[in-house]
Amino acid sequence: MEKGKGVMNAGGRRWAVEFADSSTAPSSRDFPDPPGFTRASQDQDDSSLSRQKKEAEANWKAQKAWEVAQSPFKNLMMMGFMMWMAGSTVHLFSIGITFSALWQPISALQGVGKVFEPYKDSKVELLGPKLLCIALNLAGLGLGIWKLNTLGLLPTHPSDWVSSLPPPQVL
Repeated sequence: MEKGKGVMNAGGRRWAVEFADSSTAPSSRDFPDPPGFTRASQDQDDSSLSRQKKEAEANWKAQKAWEVAQSPFKNLMMMGFMMWMAGSTVHLFSIGITFSALWQPISALQGVGKVFEPYKDSKVELLGPKLLCIALNLAGLGLGIWKLNTLGLLPTHPSDWVSSLPPPQVL
């Protein structure tokens, strides 16, 4: 036998598959259905399948909308930790972190409509997720304003307004 050549069968083909006669082969009805399988699920009409598919898509969109609405919470925790690590003294790092803590919620509040646009559907209610997203971004904005106050950069004391007071009259 030559190197690299397989054994040939009588028909001259290298590989051959002989199928059994279909009359002797067992049919699929001869075997019992596995546990949990129902033939009725295969026989459903297309309208119920499309309705189920639309309901599943609506549920998926609602779930994703809530996940997007909760995403500012993760940012809020990270930003709070970074502000705590920056300390309460005025220097370049703490001002940069504070500016970032103020800018991110403002830009997120401006784009709330665009963020939830992919999840618009007649069956999906987006008011709850939008309100949660707005509330979490307002909390982030409040955190940034609180950091400005701890740095002493907000004019909250009367001494901050001395320059706008008229000079005292001499009696």
